[in-house]
Amino acid sequence: MSPPKSTTPGPQGPPIPEAVHRRRWAVLGVLMLVLLVVVLDSSILNVAVKTIASPAPTGIGATQSELEWSINSYTLVFAGLLFTAGILGDRFGRKKVLILGIAVFGLGSAMAAFSHSPGELIVHRAVMGFGSAFVMPATLAVLMNVFDREEQPKAMGIWAGGVGLAIAIGPITGGLLLEHFWWGSIFLINVPVVVVSLIAMVILVPDSKDPRPGRIDPLGVVLSVVGLVLLVYGIIRGGELADFTDTTVLLPLLAGVAVLAVFVLHEKRSDHPAMDLAYFRDPAFSAAVTAIALIFFAVLGVTFFSAFYLQSVRGYTPLQAGLLILPMAVAQMVLAPRARLVVRRFGARSVCTAGMLLVGAGLAAFAFFDATTPLWVLETVFFVQGVGMAHVMPPVTVSVMQSLPREKAGSGSAVSNTFRQVGGALGVAVIGSVLSATYRGAIEGHLGALPAGAREAAGESVEATLAAAESLGAAGKSLVTPAHDAFLDAMHTTALCSAAVAVAGAVVVAVFLPRQAQARPPAAPAPDDSSGDDQRESVRS
Repeated sequence: MSPPKSTTPGPQGPPIPEAVHRRRWAVLGVLMLVLLVVVLDSSILNVAVKTIASPAPTGIGATQSELEWSINSYTLVFAGLLFTAGILGDRFGRKKVLILGIAVFGLGSAMAAFSHSPGELIVHRAVMGFGSAFVMPATLAVLMNVFDREEQPKAMGIWAGGVGLAIAIGPITGGLLLEHFWWGSIFLINVPVVVVSLIAMVILVPDSKDPRPGRIDPLGVVLSVVGLVLLVYGIIRGGELADFTDTTVLLPLLAGVAVLAVFVLHEKRSDHPAMDLAYFRDPAFSAAVTAIALIFFAVLGVTFFSAFYLQSVRGYTPLQAGLLILPMAVAQMVLAPRARLVVRRFGARSVCTAGMLLVGAGLAAFAFFDATTPLWVLETVFFVQGVGMAHVMPPVTVSVMQSLPREKAGSGSAVSNTFRQVGGALGVAVIGSVLSATYRGAIEGHLGALPAGAREAAGESVEATLAAAESLGAAGKSLVTPAHDAFLDAMHTTALCSAAVAVAGAVVVAVFLPRQAQARPPAAPAPDDSSGDDQRESVRS
């Protein structure tokens, strides 16, 4: 039987079968649907944090630390398993792990919807992170294996624009659900989308795999998970105590750094590393993944506290808060697919540097916000941030993926997504800790009206202080203005920290990112006919 008709081979690997090439845009549509449900979940959660923090029956009374862990349990499991997920996809087939991942994600969403305590929510979010770890690298890997190199920047721009679409839909959907249903509906909404995605994947998405897959590195995976959990736990604990010199903070911090150092040494010596450190010899790859980590560190940290600013200080409902950040999402959705045209004219280095500086300017603007800042100013700042993100994420994603041979798309995408998730997790942890510590220091002097046993809990966050004030009735009204002022002071400090991180990312991009990414040479042909057949069939319709 003759092999299927194929397109002309690209510089990154074997030819793409014509049957797959013809339906490439339909495949991208399915990948966008999968991406939508995963990213939408995170953006919905950001709008719902105030509701989840409320006492039952409105929420489940989660503390700020528990809210951070409901985010970080997801991202840490996600980041820790991405290496393995990428290798499994390259070895056994990206379609298979994609189906597995979205099914587990849907199951975790259903369980999270009916959580009865913050602890249950944290565990169920970890299950969702497990599923997402198998989804994200597979979406980019499939994209790389159904599009020719010339069309990949356009496809990845649309892929990045899908993130903007999810960011736009997520807060609005979350706000509508929270106005009409209980808080768990923000997770239950994922289930029907997952079902539709599974059906579409089975019908349309082709399978693909690496003809020479590497072995799994279980020790490397364990070391990475343990190291990251210890590190982030120490940072969160420091924010809770407002003291980073406490033993319960220093021990996990130092242990986390030590375990991650062992992880790097192990990866250098292993003949089948979970993360191939050789990727980082390519300036396009290393500068791009560093920029991804830094920008998500900065942006997700601000996203976490902006929900409290809009809802707790400004008094907007979750739906109104979602509508207010719409300009940022629309800018990404509209401009990200067109970023390749700007890159074609000015080069990836210039475009990404300018984008990072725009993001930094938007973050720095939060340092000047107060309780009466005009709405048009907020909308302008959100739009500027969206424009910046739209001109950073597509070029750096293209730089990462086109630096690797196509058959290694799964593991390469896993490294990129790991840096994104770790950067985001650390951003939430660090910025959340700085916010908590600064707020506690500013509000402590105003909590004298509270019983001694309630002062520590009330000083943890603005939401906790406002809840304590409400419990006092008329006597608690005097706490509202100091709580708002203390939160604004803390927000100004953390906004400047986030902006500094974004500027650091701009420096990294300006110095190290090549003007245009250079592709690696194509993989060497297989040594025998049977291997060649496997390579020709590595993308099956």
